[in-house]
Amino acid sequence: MTFAALADPTRRAILARLSLGETSVTELARPFEMSMPAISKHLKVLEKAGLIDRGRDAQTRPARLNPAALKTAAAWIDEYRKFWEESFDRLDAYLQQLQADEAGRKQSRRKTSAKNGKS
Repeated sequence: MTFAALADPTRRAILARLSLGETSVTELARPFEMSMPAISKHLKVLEKAGLIDRGRDAQTRPARLNPAALKTAAAWIDEYRKFWEESFDRLDAYLQQLQADEAGRKQSRRKTSAKNGKS
């Protein structure tokens, strides 16, 4: 659910704004060209995913970032980053070996051609 919530650019922008501190729904909606109900739906998705918390302050429901949920997602992503880096390192080593093998074969062919008096 966390990554589904993070998949939407509007929700990522909302999270970026909340990283600056708690704010009202009205403030969150200001930079977007969408209705308040649409912003509220985005906030509900973020809240359901545990990425934000909503409070009660008189008549408003300010939103704030829940850094623990983001930390969990970041840790998960980091594990896969390590996996891909290791995979790319192995692929790089394999490609370098193929290039070295090919260079060795070309050099061997040149030596054989030179021995046989061919150019």
